[in-house]
Amino acid sequence: MSGTRKPRAAKPKQAIPAGAAPIDAPALAVPSAPAPPPPAAPVVAAVPVPHAPPGIAHLPLPLLVLPMGLGGLGLAWREATVSLGAPAVLGEVALLLAALVWLVVVAGQVARGWRYPDAMLAELRHPVRVAFAAAPTVGLMILAGAAFPYAPRLGAGLWCLSVALHLVVAMLLLRRVLAGRGEVAMLAPPLLVPFVGNILAPVIGARMGFHDAAWMMFGVGTVLWLAVLPLLLHRLLAGPPLPLAMKPSIAIFLAPPAVGALAVVALTGQRDELALAFAGVALLVAAALISLAREIARVPFSLTWWGVTFPSAAFAVMLITLGFHPVLGWLALALNTGLTVWVAWRTALAARSGAFLRPEAH
Repeated sequence: MSGTRKPRAAKPKQAIPAGAAPIDAPALAVPSAPAPPPPAAPVVAAVPVPHAPPGIAHLPLPLLVLPMGLGGLGLAWREATVSLGAPAVLGEVALLLAALVWLVVVAGQVARGWRYPDAMLAELRHPVRVAFAAAPTVGLMILAGAAFPYAPRLGAGLWCLSVALHLVVAMLLLRRVLAGRGEVAMLAPPLLVPFVGNILAPVIGARMGFHDAAWMMFGVGTVLWLAVLPLLLHRLLAGPPLPLAMKPSIAIFLAPPAVGALAVVALTGQRDELALAFAGVALLVAAALISLAREIARVPFSLTWWGVTFPSAAFAVMLITLGFHPVLGWLALALNTGLTVWVAWRTALAARSGAFLRPEAH
């Protein structure tokens, strides 16, 4: 029919010329919200242990740091007796208390490992708490120095034993890292205890005549400190963030440079440029920690607070030994004494309530 229109022929599709840029498929897609980043693995504070009634099965491994804090306080007052005229009895009482506490907490962990090996292994597999396995060897180094003036042979024997045991613990932890079984959660300040605790050995061993071994331990501790420190700072910068309960442990950053300065003095017999270089780093870290004091003070009490005791003692000893103004030495010693007494008191209250014999809250 004349009024009927003919259907139009379909327009042929144009081919894409050769060499033309391909169509950007993602640009044609409907935009969507970016996928959230995977959650960071937190550092677990509590350690799951096999089902057990309240008792030593739940005895926390961080209790092993108590002799370090008490012994550090004793050594600080002993140094203050020599250089500042402080009463000698205060340091000796603190060192005796550290020895008694060392026997109690070590015996408790040995009994726990014997009766509840699965509970002990659970903590030793924990990425953070495994570092506290080195605490009793550091405490034993301090007790070696405490005993040496009274019984030189006993002190020297304890020093040799503590150094050997500490190297074994550090080696096993380093083996775990080298074997690829480490994890990000291990990068927490307590990691400095097994790896950098070696730097304390020359402070005590050099005075006993172990000069060669003391220099070797100084090398081990210094190199590992320089290796671990950037990793820990990267953890604090890039995350995952430390749990709130672990915030007081950042005070451990003060211990290596302060003890390093003391080690140089013990090894060389001089307050030379290298000792001052370590001291400069310690002063910088101390200033940063003091500026964070209000933030740290808001953290509820836990055993992590023991992390402020030994570093503050080492800093006080450094100020006294290197000849800083006596006022600075007294202030640092008073601060260390106040912190250690408060932390010990809170720990005693927790122990009296049976908190260390109950499962931890997750």
